[in-house]
Amino acid sequence: MCGKRSGRDYYGVLGVAPDASLEEIKRAYHRLAFQCHPDRNCENEEAHEQMERINEAYAVLSDPIRRREYDLPRGYGRMAPKFKKGSKVKIKADSPSAYRGQIGVVDKEPTKDAFRFWYMARIESKGLTTVRRFAEEELEGLAN
Repeated sequence: MCGKRSGRDYYGVLGVAPDASLEEIKRAYHRLAFQCHPDRNCENEEAHEQMERINEAYAVLSDPIRRREYDLPRGYGRMAPKFKKGSKVKIKADSPSAYRGQIGVVDKEPTKDAFRFWYMARIESKGLTTVRRFAEEELEGLAN
């Protein structure tokens, strides 16, 4: 039921492809957690160890930043920017920025570091224009 797999190949642990969506990762996690949960497998040490691997894999793959950091050295992940110059974006509500919830326009082509793309977004509010730098995970797209 809960076969052994390598703890380092998180996609293999969850049984999903490296390009799996967050929804696919969640479904795989819930299915495996149900099968391998210690309450269903009383005193089965192998199921307990598998559950730890499943939890570790889900913790990394469900977090966009940790997933990107895991994917890059392995050659996985999207290597293209999510937004282009002129794209309308909304600063996510969970962003640590004071501009959360506001709408802006990507002002320049994005720049890339080792883990993510960075965007300069122009935000207009109360007659003032501000240009701020945002990480890709802080923005969500809007129709142009």
